[in-house]
Amino acid sequence: MKKSIKYLFSLCLLSLLSVGCEDVLDVVPPGEFSPGNVLNNEAGLTSLLFSAYRFQNLQTGHKNLINMEEVTTDMAFNTGGGENRTLSLFINFTWDPSVGWIQGSMWNPHYNAIRDANIILENIETADIQPATASLLTAEARYIRASEYAFLYNWFGPVPLRTSTSQEESLPRAREDELLGFIESELEAILADLPDPGQEPQWGRATKGHALGILTKFYLNTKQWAKVVETTQRILDLNYYELFPVFKDLFKVENEGNKELLVAWPQINDPGSGNTYPNGAFPPNFSYSPLLPEYVWSTSMANWATQYRLRDDFVDSYAAEDQRLITIVQEYVNRNGDMVNLRNNPNNSRSLKYFDPAAVANFHGNDSPIVRFADILLSRAEALNELNGPSQEALDLINQVRSRAGLPDLTLADAGSKEILRDRILAERGWEFVSEGKRREDLIRHGNFIERAQNRGISAQPHHVLFPIPAAEINANPAVEQNPGY
Repeated sequence: MKKSIKYLFSLCLLSLLSVGCEDVLDVVPPGEFSPGNVLNNEAGLTSLLFSAYRFQNLQTGHKNLINMEEVTTDMAFNTGGGENRTLSLFINFTWDPSVGWIQGSMWNPHYNAIRDANIILENIETADIQPATASLLTAEARYIRASEYAFLYNWFGPVPLRTSTSQEESLPRAREDELLGFIESELEAILADLPDPGQEPQWGRATKGHALGILTKFYLNTKQWAKVVETTQRILDLNYYELFPVFKDLFKVENEGNKELLVAWPQINDPGSGNTYPNGAFPPNFSYSPLLPEYVWSTSMANWATQYRLRDDFVDSYAAEDQRLITIVQEYVNRNGDMVNLRNNPNNSRSLKYFDPAAVANFHGNDSPIVRFADILLSRAEALNELNGPSQEALDLINQVRSRAGLPDLTLADAGSKEILRDRILAERGWEFVSEGKRREDLIRHGNFIERAQNRGISAQPHHVLFPIPAAEINANPAVEQNPGY
């Protein structure tokens, strides 16, 4: 059975000076490594590649990103515990450049991944490595670098474009066209050297699906509708991806690597490598949800004081028969055997997409979905609608997602106008992608992120569509200008 990259994360010490994973990689024994030779061979460069993947995939960072992307919207809420001191800043739109999560989850890990990718690219041509392997590692490093810039652009707008380790530390932000052109050209250039999906050496490493999936979301969020249509067609033409049959089972550990996942960040129930989101999603004294009886809390798991909650208006927008509601906990049995109705308190339902029966303390092994095939279908439908208004093709794409959820097909009469179908697609995306960290970007793209916050009584301003460059970065790199409003 093909090893997942998550096990490489767990088994390998991801440093430049120590590598050793039996039956996973053909590596030089740790004693033969030294600062002088670590970047001259396949083992050292592969270790550094996994370090770059690792920075992209920091478990606490992803939990933080989900929350920062959702409590800023009409979807999610938070109370309790130490995390609320930070999350309340995002709920109330009072974040500023000094907020540690912005630097620690949005900025530093992603630039660390870019740094590792750059080191690989600067050393691979002179390394003792087979040409085919060199081409693959080069493509993966360029994929990581370009995808990280796509994420950074989504949060901050144009950022410093670091493509080598020899650039000056004081580097200004790239022009917008420069950064966007780099992301697009890099992802396009590497496609020929990336494996087809299912042919990657380990699950979690980049494939053509990864590059095309990130390109699709990049084009979608920059409203390049024709390119969304073209890129999603290339994904369909791979004849590989499909919707997983049962929505609630899609996220289970035993179904990792399924064909719905174009891009996923692997997790394992191990310190430093686990999905920690469920710990805050569990309500107090949680035992199990009647709708998910297979998810039974055990004493080996955590149940944090901080509470990741969903807003009532969002939960109430689901159709009663929507099968995705099964993963939304509105009542549960506590560890005393009592039934607890979460709806007795406002904004108190929970998303329980992620649960690992073998979780250890804070760490669940559920992979973090980044781009799913459902996203590709809905992105294509959105682009088709923006280009030409409602069409049967767009509805057929949406209806694939709705059918799995147990909902009736939409018709052209239901679609009405471009504006009506646009709103329907946005709603569908909310029901499909809750607790996956997509709501903020969706609302920004639809132009109602600020308005919906203001409707909740928040003093949101236009500049809040971007986060501030971290204060520490401004202090370290005076050539970087802060985003307006901060």
